[in-house]
Parts: sequence; C-alpha cells; structure tokens
Amino acid sequence: MGATGLAANPTEYRKRLREQTDQQLDAWAAELLRDVAKRRGVTNVVADLRKTARLDEKAFRRVFARGGGAPQTVGVDSEGHLMVPTISLHFLVPGLRAELPDARDRLIAYLAASFDEIVYV
Repeated sequence: MGATGLAANPTEYRKRLREQTDQQLDAWAAELLRDVAKRRGVTNVVADLRKTARLDEKAFRRVFARGGGAPQTVGVDSEGHLMVPTISLHFLVPGLRAELPDARDRLIAYLAASFDEIVYV
C-alpha cells in the first residue's frame, strides 16, 4: 500500500478502482466531489470533473439534471466558471450513470485523476 492506503501510484489505483463495484465507485466519487469542493472550491471541482469526464457545458447541465439536480441552480460565478451548489454535487454521479453508457469509465477517470487529492483529503 502507498500513501493513500489504497495504492502506491495512480496506475495501481486505477487498476484497483476497476475491481470495485459500481456502488462503491459512485460513493467514492460523490464523497470526493464534496470533500475537494470544501478545500478547493466548487468551480475547481466542476472543471476537474468536466475535463476528466469529457463534458462540455451542455452535457454537464444535462448530466446534472438527469441525476436529480435542479437545472435552475446551475450557474456561473463572476469570472464565468460553471458551478452548482456544493450540496448538489452528488447529483452528478447518478446523472453520469443515467446519461452516458461509459459512465463507469468516466468516474474511474475522475477518481484516478484525483489521486493526489485523495492523499491530501
């Protein structure tokens, strides 16, 4: 085991993530979205997820709504960064599942890309 207790490096972590159930991946992703938002801010978390899950703004809005998020709560900050309320971030996980056939791979990509964040959190 490495510094995270989960894996010694991102490659090993990705391999271990692939061995997990969808339920476990979803729980970890939702927790990570919330925890990192508390430390780095919602706009950074949204940007990170959009990048690793390959979501443009329209797809992000659709995923958020499909997961149960109120579409009218998606907005932008004063600098134009897309954001949602912190307490609503968890809606993105079921939204990815509902909207995208490769949601599992995209969630694994988000978790693996966040390897260094997990060490910190």
